[in-house]
Amino acid sequence: MAGLLGIECGATHTVALHETDGEVTRAEFGPANLRLLDDTQLARHLRKIAKQFPKPSAVAIGMAGARTPADKRRLCRAAARAWPSAAIHATHDLETALAADTQREPATRVLVLSGTGSCCFGQAPDGATAKIGGWGHILGDKSSGYEISLRALKACVFYLDRDGTWSALGQRLLRRVQLNTPEQLIDWVAHAEKAEVAGLAEEVFAAWAKRDKIARDILDGAADTLAKDACACARKLAGNTAPVRFLLAGSVLLKQPRFAAKVAKAIRAQRPGSQVAPLKNESVTGALHLARRLAKRPPGKPSATAEAKHPAIPVPSLAQLDQAPTEQRHPRSMQLDRMPLGLAVDLFLDEDRKLPAAIAREKTKIVRVIGWVRDAFQNGGRLFYSGAGTSGRLGVLDASECPPTFRADPEQVQGIIAGGQPALHLSIEGAEDDAEAGAEAVRFRGVGKKDVFIGIAASGRTPFVWGGIWEANRRDAKTALLCFNPMLKIPRDNRPGVIIKPDIGPELLTGSTRLKSGTATKLILNMITTLAMAKSGKVIGNLMIDLDPGNTKLRDRAVRIVRQLTNATDADAAGALEQTGWNVKQAAARLPKR
Repeated sequence: MAGLLGIECGATHTVALHETDGEVTRAEFGPANLRLLDDTQLARHLRKIAKQFPKPSAVAIGMAGARTPADKRRLCRAAARAWPSAAIHATHDLETALAADTQREPATRVLVLSGTGSCCFGQAPDGATAKIGGWGHILGDKSSGYEISLRALKACVFYLDRDGTWSALGQRLLRRVQLNTPEQLIDWVAHAEKAEVAGLAEEVFAAWAKRDKIARDILDGAADTLAKDACACARKLAGNTAPVRFLLAGSVLLKQPRFAAKVAKAIRAQRPGSQVAPLKNESVTGALHLARRLAKRPPGKPSATAEAKHPAIPVPSLAQLDQAPTEQRHPRSMQLDRMPLGLAVDLFLDEDRKLPAAIAREKTKIVRVIGWVRDAFQNGGRLFYSGAGTSGRLGVLDASECPPTFRADPEQVQGIIAGGQPALHLSIEGAEDDAEAGAEAVRFRGVGKKDVFIGIAASGRTPFVWGGIWEANRRDAKTALLCFNPMLKIPRDNRPGVIIKPDIGPELLTGSTRLKSGTATKLILNMITTLAMAKSGKVIGNLMIDLDPGNTKLRDRAVRIVRQLTNATDADAAGALEQTGWNVKQAAARLPKR
């Protein structure tokens, strides 16, 4: 079945429209939010749709939760597997809603959405976009059904505390949730689903219709906030005076016309001459419109989503991976599965013995990087590691060991791992392939010219790492790459300041870089932070004078260190440590050397 397919996925359901020869078929499926689906669940959801509509020529899909470019690329990959022969445009449900506008003349449009959640999303005729909100009900969702309800609950309990009376609005809310006393709201709101809380907004609007003062104050504030956010979104795209068309959407605005009129009036007051209208079409019609537009593209011209798959950040070519030592088979372990255990252990130890010599051949580069890190520490700079998978985990591990070992500020050494915190114990599909995400991580960590950035990639070509190098170079940080591919060809326009690439040969288990590559990485990171800290006044001799003695073992070690530095008795050393809050350096300074 050929044709065009538009899909919108939201928190309550998914709607698909399939168009063939002017005939449109509609189908509904279960809810889908990209943030709440793992890759298997996402694939399963799209396969259900593909089973009914298997061979469209173009698919436009908007899904709730697809906030970032990385989210859209993930959705695009999943859709491409479900419809391998179709052109794909993957985006969030805000773009599909905006595309549902019946007016087709070029104009800057701003979608003002208030339902269970809320946000404002704008798009200019040239394709530029702007967004305010959409951070979810914990961080954002200003003037949404959820926030209106929560503000109502808070107001009711506030007036109960202050005046000793339970308001008429409070009575409505208790009746709605079948509770008997305000105290029962504590447990209810702690366990209620987001949609359950948002549903209380209906009672706020009903109370407003009865001239309830608390409800009026809440909704006056909600309308003003929505209007301010809408106009702020418009300014990002059209300045202060250019014409903008505002479209009101979401259940709060579409089911409460009196409230929608209040929002529209506030928008026009802040931006005179604006067009403000409700979004009349179902949002999924916008997805179908985007599919039509995608189908009209000249052959070979990529969609915006496809362009996002190939960011401008220079990355070593994938073809190089085939030649990387980490991808080669080791001739000595061809029979690893049948090798006697004793011989296998000998083989592992023999291979690991070769690592120090290989690392030593890169000594000059390692020394240079350690010097950078020392200087950074002495001048208020920081060290950043960035990697994916094992490489990323080892960077995070080394960073996490610095505060207890050297009493270092956790800001001083930081680990960045592709996919973020979940990737410490899970494989996050596609995270390492996202160069722009690597650059974004550097931007949002505030890497600057005082800092040192070290990318770690066993094969040498992890795009996430190269995105970080690109952005760190752009910000004038010192940059280095640690890899185990001596044949790697470095992009001319994205060259790190130092490239450390020991030749350690293939892994005994082909491609398993947690083995020799992981061991060598740990050795090198150990040297970088330990020696940089030692040269920054954190060590005397070979003693950790700035360790953080947070447990019995470390307190015992602190006593021994003070005793070794001053020749004091254990009792005197312990006493000095207790007086200085277990600061080894200060405790040693209080005691005379004997």
